[in-house]
Amino acid sequence: MGKGKPRAVEKGVLGQNLSLLSSSSSGSSSSGSLHVPSAPVYYPNEEEFKDPLEYIYKIRPEAEAYGICKIVPPNNWKPPFALNLENFSFPTKTQAIHQLQVRSASCDSKTFELEYNRFLEEHCGKKLKRRVIFEGDELDLCKLFNGVKRFGGYDKVVKEKKWGEVSRFVRSGRKITECAKHVLCQLYQEHLYDYEEYYNRLNKGVAKGCKRRVRECKKSDCRMEFSRSKRRRKNSDGEKVKVCNKVEEEEEHDQICEQCRSGLHGEVMLLCDRCNKGWHIYCLSPPLKQVPPGNWYCFECLNSDKDTFGFVPGKRFTVEAFRRLADRAKRRWFGSGSTSRVQMEKKFWEIVEGSAGDVEVMYGSDLDTSVYGSGFPRANDQRPESVEANLWDEYCGSPWNLNNLPKLKGSMLQAVHHNITGVMVPWLYVGMLFSSFCWHFEDHCFYSMNYLHWGEPKCWYSVPGSEAGAFEKVMRSSLPDLFDAQPDLLFQLVTMLNPSVLQDNRVPVYTVLQEPGNFVITFPRSYHGGFNFGLNCAEAVNFAPADWLPHGGFGAELYKTYLKTAVLSHEELLCVVAKGDCDSKASPHIKKEMLRIYTKEKSWRERIWRSGIIKSSPMPMRKCPEYVGTEEDPACIICKQYLYLSAVVCSCRPSAFVCLEHWERICECKPRRRCLLYRHTLAEFSDLVFTSDSNRFEERSPSNNLRRQISCSDESNVLTKKVKGGHVSLAELAEQWLSRANKFFHHPYLGDACATLLKEAEQFLWAGPEMDPVRDMVKSLNAAQKWAGGIRDCLLKVQNWSSGHSCDLERVPLEYIAELLNYDPMPCNEPGHLILKERAEEAWRLAQEIDSALSSCSEISMLESLYSRFCDLPIYVKESKKLSEKIASAKIWIDSAKKCISETQSAAVDIDILHKLKSEISELQIQLPETELLLDLVRKAESCQSQCKEILKAPFSLKNVEVLLQEFKNFTVNLPELMVLKQCHINAVSWISRCNDVLVNLHAREDQDKVVNELNCLLKDGASLRIQVDELPLVELELKKACCREKVLKARDIKMPMDSIQQLMMEAFVLQIEKEKLFVDLSGVIEAARCWEERATKLLAQEAQMLDFEDIIRISADIPVLLPSLDDIEDAVAMAKSWLENSAPFLVSSSSVISGSVSSLKLEILKGLVSHSKLLKVSLDERRMLEMVMKNCDEWQQDAGSALQDARCILSTDLNDDGKYSCLLGKVEHLATRMESLCKAGLSLSFDFAEIPKLQNACSMLRWCSRALSFCTCAPSLEDVESLMEAAENLSVISVSSTLWSALIDGVKWLRKALGVISLPDNFERCKLSDAEAVLAESQWQIVDDGSAHFTCRLWLEQAERFFSLNSEERSWSLILELKELGKASAFSCSELNLVLYEVEKVEKWKQQFVEIIGRFVDDRNSLADALQKVKQSLDISLNIYGRSWSAKPRKLCICYTGYKEEKDFLTCSMCKDCYHLRCLESALVKTNNAEVFICHYCQFFDDGSISQNGGGPLKYGEKQPELRMLIELLYDSENFLARIGEKDLLQQIVEQAHECKKCLREILDFALSYLDKDLTVVCEKLTIALKATEVAGVCDNQDKCDLELASARNSWRVRGKRLLEDAQKPTMQHVQRHMKEGLAMSIPPEDYIWQKLAKLKDIGLQWADHAKKVGTDSGALGLDKVFELISEGENLPIYLDKELKLLRARSMLYCICRKPFDNRAKVVCKLCGEWYHIDCIKLLTLPKIYFCAACEPQTEGLSVSLLADQERSTNAKSVEPKTPSPRHTKSRKKPGETESIVMQTMLAFENHSNVFSHCSGIDWLKWKNRKPLRRTAKKRTELKVLSQFFHRQGK
Repeated sequence: MGKGKPRAVEKGVLGQNLSLLSSSSSGSSSSGSLHVPSAPVYYPNEEEFKDPLEYIYKIRPEAEAYGICKIVPPNNWKPPFALNLENFSFPTKTQAIHQLQVRSASCDSKTFELEYNRFLEEHCGKKLKRRVIFEGDELDLCKLFNGVKRFGGYDKVVKEKKWGEVSRFVRSGRKITECAKHVLCQLYQEHLYDYEEYYNRLNKGVAKGCKRRVRECKKSDCRMEFSRSKRRRKNSDGEKVKVCNKVEEEEEHDQICEQCRSGLHGEVMLLCDRCNKGWHIYCLSPPLKQVPPGNWYCFECLNSDKDTFGFVPGKRFTVEAFRRLADRAKRRWFGSGSTSRVQMEKKFWEIVEGSAGDVEVMYGSDLDTSVYGSGFPRANDQRPESVEANLWDEYCGSPWNLNNLPKLKGSMLQAVHHNITGVMVPWLYVGMLFSSFCWHFEDHCFYSMNYLHWGEPKCWYSVPGSEAGAFEKVMRSSLPDLFDAQPDLLFQLVTMLNPSVLQDNRVPVYTVLQEPGNFVITFPRSYHGGFNFGLNCAEAVNFAPADWLPHGGFGAELYKTYLKTAVLSHEELLCVVAKGDCDSKASPHIKKEMLRIYTKEKSWRERIWRSGIIKSSPMPMRKCPEYVGTEEDPACIICKQYLYLSAVVCSCRPSAFVCLEHWERICECKPRRRCLLYRHTLAEFSDLVFTSDSNRFEERSPSNNLRRQISCSDESNVLTKKVKGGHVSLAELAEQWLSRANKFFHHPYLGDACATLLKEAEQFLWAGPEMDPVRDMVKSLNAAQKWAGGIRDCLLKVQNWSSGHSCDLERVPLEYIAELLNYDPMPCNEPGHLILKERAEEAWRLAQEIDSALSSCSEISMLESLYSRFCDLPIYVKESKKLSEKIASAKIWIDSAKKCISETQSAAVDIDILHKLKSEISELQIQLPETELLLDLVRKAESCQSQCKEILKAPFSLKNVEVLLQEFKNFTVNLPELMVLKQCHINAVSWISRCNDVLVNLHAREDQDKVVNELNCLLKDGASLRIQVDELPLVELELKKACCREKVLKARDIKMPMDSIQQLMMEAFVLQIEKEKLFVDLSGVIEAARCWEERATKLLAQEAQMLDFEDIIRISADIPVLLPSLDDIEDAVAMAKSWLENSAPFLVSSSSVISGSVSSLKLEILKGLVSHSKLLKVSLDERRMLEMVMKNCDEWQQDAGSALQDARCILSTDLNDDGKYSCLLGKVEHLATRMESLCKAGLSLSFDFAEIPKLQNACSMLRWCSRALSFCTCAPSLEDVESLMEAAENLSVISVSSTLWSALIDGVKWLRKALGVISLPDNFERCKLSDAEAVLAESQWQIVDDGSAHFTCRLWLEQAERFFSLNSEERSWSLILELKELGKASAFSCSELNLVLYEVEKVEKWKQQFVEIIGRFVDDRNSLADALQKVKQSLDISLNIYGRSWSAKPRKLCICYTGYKEEKDFLTCSMCKDCYHLRCLESALVKTNNAEVFICHYCQFFDDGSISQNGGGPLKYGEKQPELRMLIELLYDSENFLARIGEKDLLQQIVEQAHECKKCLREILDFALSYLDKDLTVVCEKLTIALKATEVAGVCDNQDKCDLELASARNSWRVRGKRLLEDAQKPTMQHVQRHMKEGLAMSIPPEDYIWQKLAKLKDIGLQWADHAKKVGTDSGALGLDKVFELISEGENLPIYLDKELKLLRARSMLYCICRKPFDNRAKVVCKLCGEWYHIDCIKLLTLPKIYFCAACEPQTEGLSVSLLADQERSTNAKSVEPKTPSPRHTKSRKKPGETESIVMQTMLAFENHSNVFSHCSGIDWLKWKNRKPLRRTAKKRTELKVLSQFFHRQGK
């Protein structure tokens, strides 16, 4: 935990690979021998677990000595995890674990180089002119110096032989030899040893406290002056340089401090010797006590951003994605098995110490739970559904819930108002394997509590707080370079150190293994760190019981030392806690800490008073003083600490504050201008210290002792300071001031005198209780000042009002004057209060009159008179507001009343307005003339309203409404009831008119449905009328008639039941409309329906034919009535048709001749149809046919049952008698034939008889038995027996007692076993001979003769024994193959056969592997032996090339390894005389060669170092060559073969030849790789031989091939480099640099001749190019002669520098009439000749748009006059240039009308370069070019290509 944030750095920084061992002053300890004792573990019971702070207080005496402890909660304390892991995502940080300890300091190499060069100049009188090279690379002296410093210095590194570790520190990831270690030691001794002594001497001088003041300087033993002119101005003798005051004032603020932004106190201002930025020595972190000797560099220059180390923000992960990442990491390190703690710790510290490579992990650390959520339940969080509500609430309020812990009772942090993340609000941590939290202690030295929610354990290490100093000392000595670069390194939380290093230095270290559900407590100032064993989730928070307070004070001082901003103000927290309720345990700690702070505060306040700061002012009061952090205090600009108790400020910098310790640093003003700001006086502070004792009321002695202690300290130090003439104490000054203050009250009040006294009192108010009389007097003075000021202010306002009467002037309130006059006694003698009293009495009288008028019913004129008097009064009377409001209300009422009374329009006045005006009469209590008129109008309106309400209470007639409406026809008041009556009248009249229109001729209309709708609407509207109408009953009658007509019309369109139609006729008789035509037609329909019903009843009573039923159905369609019997008729017909449809399949099958043409029928369905036919009401002929089919099925079932019974009898027959076989076989076949005929007959009936499957199965069994019985008379094959057994598996036995079936099955099984022994297939395992004999003895059935098989097997065994008795030379491969074939054909399984088969298979696999290796030589025409002969021949050729022939006669060389007899098939190389086939060189010949002058690829390589890409070439193998390593393995595998193989002998010879070739090639390669001389002929020849021999050889070695490629590449590089150096054309710098870059990639040694030549050429070119660039941009500083010499020197260089030469040639060009080179002065270009002129040289005031020089002016006469006039107006200037003509003007000019861009003129390149230099050299031409005083040209300058961009910019 902790608030320190890691530095944000670039990702590239983490790529460093520093592989170092851990180091310390006493050596490093192996991480594997880590023996750290364990810290205590506590197991509280449930009672102890209730209060965490009480329990920690209990265990603190024991546990604090370890700095850490673990607490295991009771078993019943299991809080639910509150976060939803599916939705939870979090950010991570990337941790480079390998750099937590072993990393280089973030030092800036440029700063080191600057300091190192200054050391060389001042002490050695030389400079570092060249780079220091170590093993081909430039050596970083900065890293080397820091590396040696890390390991204790040069002497210690030499003594302990640590140069290997230093080398790995400087150059990570590289191996170092013993020789290289010695070289590195020599380089350090040569370059850095003296600097190390100088560095140590400086640091040693600072450590001894050498006092080196700013204003004087002493010389050291080396006679070196360390002071600098930047820091202080001195002469060589150390005396001050006398300068005038004006200069001192100018330089006083020439530099400001980067920390406090102040330019004051220049005498202690340090200036960085690199960046020139300044810092006060007291503003540094940590601050310096004196100016350091020697050069000084700021931390920004010392540290490099490139090497700054920190934890880089990483990706955002979900828990599942992070789990996968963590699991992969753990499997990579430890696999999937279990791992012990020792293994994990060992591996972790190996990584930290750099011996396990680069390791980066992700860590989700410092996750704010207020943003990402807490793992503990919280009241405001959503409860998961899986957690019960009571359990959630229980843990929400648990004191061990980390969200509650900081604010528990007894915690000092409960007074903190705002939530500080990580301190008040827990932080969440999601870790993986090796994710770490580095050594640190908590912010403000707080306690911390960490809870592991779930996952893998977490390993902790801790150093007790009592040993923190020793820990820091070991850290600084072990990592000196890191602390030099970052003194606040331990605040960064990015550094680890092996605990074994601490133990070696006698620093106690303890460890704890935290498992899920465990708490870990760290104590104040305890350094702790650790790492995770895998994926886990933890949560941590700080807390602070009372015993933390002393540690908190130490933490605050630490923040001040390192200039770090504190998390909170320790002083504020202490004061707030002291003001609250403290228990007995907290009181001693609070009292002690308060006394310490009081003493410190008192001392500093007295000190600054003595120094002359007498101004003081209290700080503003807090809005919420009971909480910490509600308001932000200012911070000290020096130490960055919050200024809660006191601060110092100066009027010159009102926004800057400093603490009392840095009061001198705020500015350089005199102390009297500065002011002390204080929160509490010392008296208040001492009372606060006293109140911190919680037992002051019960135990008097402790509190009395405390008071006595404070009072004694106040009395022992009498506060005095120097004044003119002696000393004076603060008490004496206070007595003098009190005397003057008492005299002040005896005289009339004087404001200036009072202010002076109050200002003088400021120096006493901050003090202790002895200044209480002064404070009382100050209170009296403040009261007097306030009272007298109020009196005078009131009088001034009264006078101003009386004289001005302006509405902008403020009047004095009468209440404020009364408050001032009621003071008793008066604070001071102010005469003006009597005058003010007189004016106040006048105001009181007016107020009384206003009250009297408002309380009685007065006239409005009287009220207006009183208000007029108030307006003239200079004092404000509050009763005037009520008076004004009443007058305004009365006027508003009068206007409204007049408007209502005078209204003439009908219904214009709302009744509510009248009632409102009437009610306001009583409220106003004013006599008004409009009152009576308004009341008359109200009474009339109420009368009308009452009459309307009376009518509306009950049903009313139309006539009464008309009478009332006539009476109030034009009434002006709008009454709602009257409006309702009017609307009702209108609705009634409208409805009557509508009714008369609808009732006309209703019975004749055809659309009776619309008539019904219209009458319904009319009836509904009439019923809704509030007025009674006479036409409503008539409408109801007509509606009934229309409904009856509508029903009849519907009955005519659709069929209706008979009863419904008769009911309609009855309704018509009732309504007397039965004689209408519609109802007469309906009577005829009823009669027809009655006749049809009688006929239908007769048909259903007797079985009639289908035709009669269909006829009566057709008649029913013409009758528009629903007939009752129609459904019965239709059901009878439908039933008959359905029965016929279901019977059709059975009727068709009975007449079908071909069986199987109809699908199987269900017999049960047939039986159902026969029984269902008896229920039909229609007579049908098909019933008799179906009964006949049923009879045939019954007969077939009887025959089938008889046959099945016979089959059971046969299958139960016993086979003990051999004579029964032939008789039984006949019965079986006859019964099977009978069953087959029954099956056919059953199938022809097309029914699914259950007997058919039984018959078929029984028939199959009988056929199987017949076939098995036939084996008794003949010998079957194994295939026949197998097929018979397969058929038996598919049959089911029809009877349990099937004796015949069982006997036949057993016999066939034995037969299959016996045949299996005799006739075994090749792909099956062979049977043993003993097993075969056992099979023959198992049965009495003798089917086959087994003697021949047994005899053949015996013969093969004898042959195998003879083969194995032969010696190894006689056991040929053909013999063992013949023995294998015979054994497979005739032998049973035995060990001899298995051995033969295994040996043959092993040899064949060996050959197959051989073929795969040399596959390029094996094809359809060549066997393996032929291929081996080709390989051997290729090796012969290769050895012949090497000069060591293995064959009798040499062979012609060709890349295809074959030769031709005809000489014309070859081409001979004209250089090496080797021969090649034409077909192999066909592609190459296409390119350049011909048969006469052919040069092979290898000689081309020898000649120019390049390799042709066509037709093959060196190292371009067409096919893969066999590897020598694989051939050796094959040869080793063939040693144990039983048979002799010819290929083995060839392989032996090939391997021997390949070894010889390898030896020859190795000699050439060793020579080529170590060759460094100039002559390349020898190495080229050798490499050509190696290339030829390697490509010809049929065997290769990969390592040799790679080395050959490297040697060839290096030789090619040398050849091209030599050509580059010796070529007639000079090489360019780009060519040289590119070629050297290629050589660097090939690791060309620096000692190589070509490399050294190229490096020298490059250095020469770069040196001249740098000089040329400086000259080219010097704006003419160097003379032309020198420039010409430099150009000549560049042209004579062995390297071509085109760009720089062009720059110098352009630099040598002269311009204008002044003949000066190009510079930045303003220029103008001539439109015609393109010559440039300075505008000041040709005396132009402004830059014209178009300009013609004096030489070109005569040729511009042809231009138009208007153009010249425009030109003159645009320039408004005249040229007075001398009109000197140019020689070039004799040539033709451009046409006047031709326009050409000036910019394009200046950007042309050197187009005519070749023409210019065709007759003279470049230098001569330039000199001739510039010899004339003025030279112009009409052409565009070709020499200005380099400067064209500048001209272009100038032209704009």
